[in-house]
Amino acid sequence: MDIYTLSVWVLPLVIAITFHEAAHGFVAHRLGDDTAYNLGRVSFNPLRHIDPFGTLIMPAILLMAHSPFLFGYAKPVPVNFRGLRNPRTDMVLVALAGPATNIALALVAAAAFHGIGLFPDNATQWLADNLKNALVINVILAIFNMMPIPPLDGGRVAVGLLPRPLALPLARLEPFGMLILIGVLILLPLLGSQFGLNLDVISAILRTTTGYVIRAILFVTGNW
Repeated sequence: MDIYTLSVWVLPLVIAITFHEAAHGFVAHRLGDDTAYNLGRVSFNPLRHIDPFGTLIMPAILLMAHSPFLFGYAKPVPVNFRGLRNPRTDMVLVALAGPATNIALALVAAAAFHGIGLFPDNATQWLADNLKNALVINVILAIFNMMPIPPLDGGRVAVGLLPRPLALPLARLEPFGMLILIGVLILLPLLGSQFGLNLDVISAILRTTTGYVIRAILFVTGNW
């Protein structure tokens, strides 16, 4: 992986994750919980959000390994849900803020394609690659985080919307969420390949959904 490749992947990835986490903290602050705000996490400074392994090393390893999926994570934004004015409803809004921000960034990146011609020719390719990767990364981040597994945003949305008898068992999975993801996305497909079975179902669903959303964004922004 050369410097050019890093320059067109790392920048959009850091921006996507920084805005995602800042959005969680900002919405929580607006809804009554100042935990993230007091810790300086309502910020566009990436150093406040970046997790060296989850934000940089893991995505780089997946890229170099030509993985069929790409994901990463930042330092979780602390939210005291009891501090929210309407904990159950506001938890859903706080969780949705991150993916919604990523979709907004993807729309901005796609719309910005129309302005590439305004820049010098020697910068056009670099800008185009950054915008393309920003579109892809932000959509992947939004779709991936909406998987209904705590502590992902989709898991917290599900906990906030499901009836209590279903929400409580799902919420108890949160400490094991990352292990479940690694098992479903990495270990299960590897196990299936040993027996000639395609068990990469979740990744296939994520890729298909991501493709539909990207095409929709390109259509809306006049790039299709």
